[in-house]
Amino acid sequence: MRLSERSPAFPRSRRPLRAALALLLLLFLAAGCGYGSRAPGAAAAPAVGTGPPLSADEVSVGYFANVTHATALAGVQKGYFTRELGGTRLRTQVFNGGPSALEALNAGAVDIAWMGPSPAVNGYLRSEGRGLRIVSGAASGGVALVVDGDAKVRGTDVRGLRIATPEAGNTQDVALLHWIREQGWEVDPRTGRGDVTVVRQSSKEIPTSFRRGTIDGAWVPEPVAAQLVAAGGRVLLDESDLWDDGAFVTALVVVSPSFLADHPDVVEAVLRGSVRTNAWLKSRPAEGKAAVNDAIETVTGRPLESGVLDAAWRHVSLTDDPLAATLAEEAERADRLGLLDGSRAGLDGIFDLRLLNRVLAQRDEPAVDDAELGVAATETT
Repeated sequence: MRLSERSPAFPRSRRPLRAALALLLLLFLAAGCGYGSRAPGAAAAPAVGTGPPLSADEVSVGYFANVTHATALAGVQKGYFTRELGGTRLRTQVFNGGPSALEALNAGAVDIAWMGPSPAVNGYLRSEGRGLRIVSGAASGGVALVVDGDAKVRGTDVRGLRIATPEAGNTQDVALLHWIREQGWEVDPRTGRGDVTVVRQSSKEIPTSFRRGTIDGAWVPEPVAAQLVAAGGRVLLDESDLWDDGAFVTALVVVSPSFLADHPDVVEAVLRGSVRTNAWLKSRPAEGKAAVNDAIETVTGRPLESGVLDAAWRHVSLTDDPLAATLAEEAERADRLGLLDGSRAGLDGIFDLRLLNRVLAQRDEPAVDDAELGVAATETT
């Protein structure tokens, strides 16, 4: 059921208690304590476009300094979000991993976040459906298993090696553990010990550990995979080869249900910015890569080397489609590994794609599917 073509008017809410909590948590991050992994950049000063504000005075958006989050990086850098938000201030926060972004979303420090499917699924199940809604896709692919070029590996047999993932329970961690089990090897999903030693480190630390030889490889998203190749690694496995048609979700846009209910016009504005950013990135890839690299330099203090960026860009597909069926499959894998606090059946209602589909319809683009995991047809936002 499509939402009304006209967004309803909502009373503005300054959300004083929520804003105070968000400020406290962002200060906590800036002090270096973080949400389980250190954020690469402190919260940026809020940006604001022109015109009157929407139903909220401000919106806080979180994302990572990854090429798989190119939409958020470029959308902020080029002003696509602020133009859609008008006088509603845009506040941003950059994280190193999905679990940390999820904690910030739960605490009210961010309203909308780009994150991988595993943290989104875990957050939804742990909150019994109250923690988040997936409102859009962002990226597919761009994940690889890279090993040291000098490592003695026969075929894809990495037994005995130390393979890193960005965080315990994150999307790449689940993918590696599932693949290991498919090979018939044993690894404890909680401790990472077994035939392969799974080492959990932040994306920021993995390239340094790889160069120092404290890990032998990593199952990581771009641009980290390309950074490891540039440091002497070789791609042992492209995760796209393990999926039908090579498509699988690696980044999603999620929102706090309370923010979605109170401020659907703001969420829709962010989605318009996201869709327009993706269209621009696809139509002007050279300019898009430069904008993404400028944004990465802004939040991390260092741009990607051109060869690394080019390699990463080739392996990531930007998409508005959340590829819902692949999320369901990833959730089933995590459940079989004992890493979920529920089952796939508990995912009913995790998607709310009505605002996205309205934005796509306005652009004469086809609607995207929720794999029967969307909100009830009678529910209104």
